[in-house]
Amino acid sequence: MEYTIRPISNFSLGLADIWAYRELFYYFVWRDVKVRYKQTIFGVLWAILQPFMMMLTFTLVRRGLNIPSGDLPYPIFAYSGLMFWNIFSSGLTNAANSLITNSRIVKKIYFPRLIIPTSSVLVAVFDFFMAFIVFFLLLLYYQPYINPFRVIFLYPLALLITIVSTSGMGYFLASWNVKYRDFKYAVPFLVQMLLFVSPIIYSSSVFKGELAQYAFAVNPVAGAVNLARACFSDAPIEWHLIGVSIISTIIVFVVGVYVFRKNESYFADIV
Repeated sequence: MEYTIRPISNFSLGLADIWAYRELFYYFVWRDVKVRYKQTIFGVLWAILQPFMMMLTFTLVRRGLNIPSGDLPYPIFAYSGLMFWNIFSSGLTNAANSLITNSRIVKKIYFPRLIIPTSSVLVAVFDFFMAFIVFFLLLLYYQPYINPFRVIFLYPLALLITIVSTSGMGYFLASWNVKYRDFKYAVPFLVQMLLFVSPIIYSSSVFKGELAQYAFAVNPVAGAVNLARACFSDAPIEWHLIGVSIISTIIVFVVGVYVFRKNESYFADIV
């Protein structure tokens, strides 16, 4: 049986190619999950402990700063944002270093390289579902208002925005990290900086003025978090701002795929 490797368009995800290697894709995801928690005392509980401890910290800090949380109890307000933020921060950090970490296999055999950073993002999604267990318990304890219609339609949309934007930025950083190892040191700083311009510990309402709100909405994480929190409110959704986040997500993803495909040809040579 012969297999011909043909160049893929810079704007293509190569879904047919990825589907042909779906078993390898599954292996990468499952391997990364096992490696992440191998030889740890708490195992997958770290996926729960991290956002939970940060939520407790932010709740204590909030008392001194009087940060508004709308109609939501602050623990739910903070934890709902942290779950999505952890997908972004963990997925982006791991995706940026994924090609370097898997340099041996990249050099030896052909397979769709896009699988590697994508699997790193999906591991962060696995952590999200583990952390959701605590979020469910918080909902039972505080019993906030829940809009079932929004939960069914908006919560998956918020998750999709987070995954797509994280993947796009991860593709971009992963490809450039192969050539310029400075990105290894820049990514943690970038993630830390983005935390303070995302509505995780505070509400988007703190920004006054239409221009400031539009600038804030360019951050895809802001749109995802605001959509997720809208599931616990009957207040009107500012779709014009959510639309900005969605457009920003699409642009980030397309640019990320393009840069990754453009640089993919030399990965095996210099990784």
